[in-house]
Amino acid sequence: MNKISNVFWITIAIVFSAVIFGVAAPNRFERLTGNVQAVITSGLGWYYLILVTVIVIFCIFLIFSPVGAIKLGKADEQPEYSKRTWFAMLFSAGMGIGLVFWGAAEPLSHYLIPPIAEGSTNDAFKEGMRYTFFHWGVHAWAIYAIVALALAYYKFRKDEPGLISATLKPVLGKSMEGWLGNVVDVLAVFATVVGVATTLGFGAAQINGGLSYLLGIPNNVLIQFIIIAIVTVLFMLSAWTGISKGIRYLSNTNMFLAVLLFLLVFILGPTILSLNIFTDTIGTYLQNIVRMSFRIAPLNEEHRGWINGWTIFYWAWWISWSPFVGIFIARVSRGRTIREFIIGVLLLPALVSFLWFSVFGTAAINIQSAGVDLAQFATEEVLFAVFNELPLSTILSVIAITLITTFFITSADSATFVLGMQTTNGSLTPANSVKLTWGVAQSAVAVILLYSGGLQALQNALIIAALPFSFIMLLMMISLYRSLSREKKELGLFFNPRKKKLEK
Repeated sequence: MNKISNVFWITIAIVFSAVIFGVAAPNRFERLTGNVQAVITSGLGWYYLILVTVIVIFCIFLIFSPVGAIKLGKADEQPEYSKRTWFAMLFSAGMGIGLVFWGAAEPLSHYLIPPIAEGSTNDAFKEGMRYTFFHWGVHAWAIYAIVALALAYYKFRKDEPGLISATLKPVLGKSMEGWLGNVVDVLAVFATVVGVATTLGFGAAQINGGLSYLLGIPNNVLIQFIIIAIVTVLFMLSAWTGISKGIRYLSNTNMFLAVLLFLLVFILGPTILSLNIFTDTIGTYLQNIVRMSFRIAPLNEEHRGWINGWTIFYWAWWISWSPFVGIFIARVSRGRTIREFIIGVLLLPALVSFLWFSVFGTAAINIQSAGVDLAQFATEEVLFAVFNELPLSTILSVIAITLITTFFITSADSATFVLGMQTTNGSLTPANSVKLTWGVAQSAVAVILLYSGGLQALQNALIIAALPFSFIMLLMMISLYRSLSREKKELGLFFNPRKKKLEK
């Protein structure tokens, strides 16, 4: 089961071809990715909005369906990890760097340039927070949940290989064991490499931004290359120790540092205003969730540009990350019921994200409205500029840089495990040499994307990589629905949805 598959060699060839192209012709690479990205967002934005909304509806259906009682594993299996460790691992892998990077910057950006309201007004404040909740809430985690659920169900309950292609057998049959299955897995692996590389690029940029703001270190691509090189060594050491040691310990460390930073900013910032914004935004988010889910502004070019740059980008980001996060969450979720799994993956991380943005976003907007121009700073420096206006600013910045670094390491070493698993026929213990290769590959892609166009090139690559995998996600939902419907009949779950023993 630990044998290197054809998927490994094919995807490595594609990845390194892109790397060579990026090194040889960075300007051309940026133009090419930009043109493809523009075609996708302008022509298929409607598709992304409908697809992600359908995924949310399907997840909610599974929570209330009798099949929610089915266990991801055999009837007598118990979860491998405690709920606290399980939550820490899925959250660290799923959103870590992104929350720190965008925590202050996104609400501030929406406040200054809101989707509809006039900028820098109270309406812009509330609207900006609502859309931030929308981008990081239930929709994002539903994308992760559906991929993770399909993988966990077929791997632990049906004893299929832990491969994306294996989840499509009920729809595409035996063809998933041949070349067509290899194509599916190559698309999943490539989307994972680009998605993780993009996040590593964001992380390196923000670490550089923090060091620049604190110590005056130049904020440029060369420094970011050095940061990526150092962190690559660190996450490879962590990946070498395996999922139960390095990744598990780092995930718990991440949660400790994140909670510490959150509490300090909550206490030192506008505490009552943060709580009021959280409460009010929860209400407006729930009231407007359907409208936001389908809003594409077909007759307003300016509003449509905002949606392309934010909502469509985020949906593509989550989709490109879903093979990686989905496989990782599946790996650590054995023994949980479908209902427990979806509620845990869908709601708890979304709630934590809402709290995080309420505290950091409110602090940033409050400082901006008080007369301090945070808009002058680069996106990766906004968080540190916010800290500069709070007590204990140096301590906050040091904790933040440490947190970004540990999130960076956790995401990257989790990705090396997932990529190794996907390219060794679904092995749960991929060889260290395979993990090392993927560690170098994803860091190389991050470097090239930064070199060829900075954050914009990162965003372009994400949207491009997500498109082919989105079609696979549609097939995964159909496949999962067929299998669960069949098992529901076999187990007689029509009139007893709370049935605990589900042995055939």
